[in-house]
Amino acid sequence: MTAEGSKKTQIIPLLLLVLAAAIWGTAFVAQSVGAEYVGPLTFLMARSWIGAAFLIPVIMVRDRFLLSHTGENEKPKNKTQLKTLLAGGAVTGTALFLAALSQQAGISGTTTAKAGFITAQYVVIVPILSVFFGKKVGKKIWGCVMLAVVGLYFLCMTGSFSLNRADALMLLCAFLFGVQIMAVNYYSPRVDTVRLSCLQFLVEAVLSTIFMLFLEPFDAAAFRLALFSILYAGVMSSGVAFTLQIVAQKKLDPTVASIAMSLESVFSALAGWIILKQTLTPLELCGCALMFAAIVLSQI
Repeated sequence: MTAEGSKKTQIIPLLLLVLAAAIWGTAFVAQSVGAEYVGPLTFLMARSWIGAAFLIPVIMVRDRFLLSHTGENEKPKNKTQLKTLLAGGAVTGTALFLAALSQQAGISGTTTAKAGFITAQYVVIVPILSVFFGKKVGKKIWGCVMLAVVGLYFLCMTGSFSLNRADALMLLCAFLFGVQIMAVNYYSPRVDTVRLSCLQFLVEAVLSTIFMLFLEPFDAAAFRLALFSILYAGVMSSGVAFTLQIVAQKKLDPTVASIAMSLESVFSALAGWIILKQTLTPLELCGCALMFAAIVLSQI
C-alpha cells in the first residue's frame, strides 16, 4: 500500500476518535454533576454496568448480521484467541478502572479547566511509554505533541497553576489513561474490538462494585438525583465512545490516537460555550485552533 493509501485508511479511524473525544468532552459535565450526589466508586460502578449492558445486545445483533451475510462472526475461534480476549479485557479493564476512579475522585476537588488540562496530558505520556516499548516516535509527531500541549495550556490554564491533592489525582489519571491507550493498541488488532470493549467494562464494573461495597455507603435518593448523569456517562461515554476508541485504534499510531482523544478538552469548552452560553476568550480560541492544527499536521 502506498503512503497516500495508508493515510486515506486512517481518515475514518481518526474521525471516529474525534467523535469519541466529543462525547467524552460533554460527559465531563455529566461527571461533575454526578460527583455532587454520589461517590466516585458508586458513579463508576453504575456507569460501567450500563456500558457493558449496552454492548451485549450490540454484540449479539452484530454476530447474527455477520453470520447471515458472510457465514462467519467475530467469536473466538480457538482457545488461544479466547485467552487473548480475556487477557485483553482484564488488562484494559483494570487500567480503565484505575484511570476512571482517579478522574472521578479528583474532578470534584479542582476546576474543570485544570481537570481537563491535566487529564489530557496522556498526549505526552503515550509517546514516552511507546519509547519504553521499543516504538520509535518521529520528530514530526513529537512536534505535534508539543503543539497540542501548548494548545491545551491556552485552552485550560487561564489562571495560575498549582498542584493540590485533586490535581495530583488527575495527573495519576492521565498516566493511567496512557497505559490504557497502550494496552488497547496492543490487544485491539488481535481480538474482536466490540467484545474487548464489553469485557473491559465488565472488569471495571466488577472491581468498582467490590470496592464500593466496602468503602462507600449507597444512598438511593442521591443515586436517583445523579441517574441522568450516570446514564449519559454509561451509554455514551462508556458504551459508545470507548468502543469507538478500540475500533479506531486498530488503524492508528497510539501517539496520533492520543492527540485525537485529547480533543475532549476542546469539545468540553465548546459545549460550555454553545449549551451553557459560556464565552471563550481569544486565548482559549487560540488553544482550540492549536489543538486542531496538531491533529491535521500529524496526518500530513
